[in-house]
Amino acid sequence: MRVIGPEGDQLGVMPLHEALKMVEVQELDLVEVAPEAQPPVCRMMDYGKFRYEQRKKSHGAKKKQTFVAVKEVKMGSRTDRHDLVYKVRNIRKFIERGQRVKVSVFFRGREITHPQLGKQMLDGVFGQVQDIAKLDISPRLEGRNMSMLLTPK
Repeated sequence: MRVIGPEGDQLGVMPLHEALKMVEVQELDLVEVAPEAQPPVCRMMDYGKFRYEQRKKSHGAKKKQTFVAVKEVKMGSRTDRHDLVYKVRNIRKFIERGQRVKVSVFFRGREITHPQLGKQMLDGVFGQVQDIAKLDISPRLEGRNMSMLLTPK
């Protein structure tokens, strides 16, 4: 088997028992890194320390990862103007925080026969926040809901 030293230097091809003696003297572990190679490649390392460093790297990567939440604001197709102002204020707050916002209009009963009312409402909401948000997914009807997705500029 081909043996690589602890600092990455090539120690050459040697039988298994010789490699194990060398590892035992240096109080390290012999780790097979390329079993399909001809001859197989093994590396001398402190395996516990290696696993610890890998765990620390993955933990650091997870810490730097940001999770983007999608907030949803729902309203009925006959929502009053004052309530709409309140909902737009919440949408602006979410977008200023850097969050994506899904704005949904739901239709009850026979209201579904007038989807243009929901489209007008969503267009009005977008008109009020277009200075800080861009339209990611334009208004579309999904069952009894019409929704659009807003993202920060």
